[in-house]
Amino acid sequence: MDTQGGITVRRALELPGLRGGLPEVVACPDRLDRTVRWVHAGEVPNIASLLKGGELLLTTGLGLGTRPAGQRAFVRGLAERGIAALVVELGPRFDRLPAAIVEAARAAGLPLVQLHREVPFVSVTEEVHTEIVNGHYALLRRAEEVHRQCTEALLGGGGVPQVLRILADFAGNPVFLETAERRLLYAVAPGAAPAAADPLQIWEGLRGRRPAVAAEPPAGSVLVDVPGGGQGTGAVRARLMLPAVSAPLLPVHRMAAERAADILAVVLMQARQEEELAARGRGDFLTDLAAGRIRAEDAPAQAGVLGFRPGEEPLLPVVMRLASELSPSGNWALLARAVLEELSSVGVPVLLGVRPVEGRVPLLLGLRSESERTAVADRVATALRAGVERAGLERAGGRPPVVVVGVPGGWAAAGAGLRHAAETAAAAQGLPDRPWHDARRLDIDLLLWRLREHPDLAAFVDRAIGPLRAHDRVSKPALLPTLEVYLAHAGRKAETARELRLNRQTLYNRLARIAELLGSDLDDPQTVLALSLALRARRHTP
Repeated sequence: MDTQGGITVRRALELPGLRGGLPEVVACPDRLDRTVRWVHAGEVPNIASLLKGGELLLTTGLGLGTRPAGQRAFVRGLAERGIAALVVELGPRFDRLPAAIVEAARAAGLPLVQLHREVPFVSVTEEVHTEIVNGHYALLRRAEEVHRQCTEALLGGGGVPQVLRILADFAGNPVFLETAERRLLYAVAPGAAPAAADPLQIWEGLRGRRPAVAAEPPAGSVLVDVPGGGQGTGAVRARLMLPAVSAPLLPVHRMAAERAADILAVVLMQARQEEELAARGRGDFLTDLAAGRIRAEDAPAQAGVLGFRPGEEPLLPVVMRLASELSPSGNWALLARAVLEELSSVGVPVLLGVRPVEGRVPLLLGLRSESERTAVADRVATALRAGVERAGLERAGGRPPVVVVGVPGGWAAAGAGLRHAAETAAAAQGLPDRPWHDARRLDIDLLLWRLREHPDLAAFVDRAIGPLRAHDRVSKPALLPTLEVYLAHAGRKAETARELRLNRQTLYNRLARIAELLGSDLDDPQTVLALSLALRARRHTP
């Protein structure tokens, strides 16, 4: 049996059917280890066009022709098709093979065999095909044995590393489990590998030679998807990669990897469910704390059960809110894991939860001092956004998530701080994008957001800037953007003109038109205050 599930030409010649024909190898005896995929018998000149490669072709030579040029072309055509070997039965057509055929086979590297006695081709076909099927069955049994060992390892309390080690030992090569984005999750070397064969060094070397999103693994390697059970980005949960480092990889190794991938899919799904339940549990605790359902004196003990023990340091509340168009059904466990991995180098205790229904991620962080607030907020915001991307929670063209950083304090203030940050995150949606918002600077926006359903707020906005909104719906240039920039620069015309890229006279004309439409003096402080509030409030009104 060949190690690829077929048999070799040499083994086919040893079977009773061909052995009874007194086979003589007359060309390329050094290539008898080629794999025979199938057996085909034929006598037509264009037989090469009917073949796919890997066949053992049986013929009496009727299709070989009588002219040397045609005979050479016939042999070259078979070699180009990639057949395993050509077997010609001597008899009525040839009493010995012509020199043109033998020379062409040698030149093409095609094993050529002549049979000195007549044999029933149907018997040869049955024997070889039986041997091939038995070979495939043997390979399947070897792959199933790996599947059985992996299953037993899991039932015995093992996890992903044990499954990968069984596969690595079977393949005699290192095995890597990567995310769908080609980030390394696990690296395992076979047990018989020398100590110097560090799988992490091998993976780094392979990664350095291929793009992070390469479509194919290195030549000679096996790459198998671990199914995720979903569609689109969820169709692939991870990827198994077996590079041919210590030994060549054969089809049986791919079979074993595919069976291991099915097991890993179940393991990773269970881990994801457990991980997401844990993340949701932390989210429930932080939500209850924010809602006042947990007393401040009881909170440290409950947080300690969840693994959060910050000591006496001030606590920093942070809330990320996803835009409504972002996917609420993404991998929230992956989001939690990705953020925690990104924050691992910050060096502060972190309690992170998820609230998928509200599209919210609350966090508490233990600071060493309040002076760390800005630096830690920068790292947290970066980690949160990176986690959203890795978890596949964002959609093309959607608004980015909003991150709000609250005010540091002790456990007594933590609940109110989380509640304030969560409400501010809702109120901040629609503001210009920035890495994170300071909750202390958005109290006016929060107040207006709380009044969003009160009819007086919509009436106020309409009275204050209604004429400009009506103008901008039918006329150009739009004047509301000019007013926004002018108020943002506290009425400084030079800075306003510079940001809008207008000359001064054009800006003066626009401001005059705005004042005319509103019937107001843009230099009056009360007018400026009212317009500023109206511009902020319009995000929350129809």
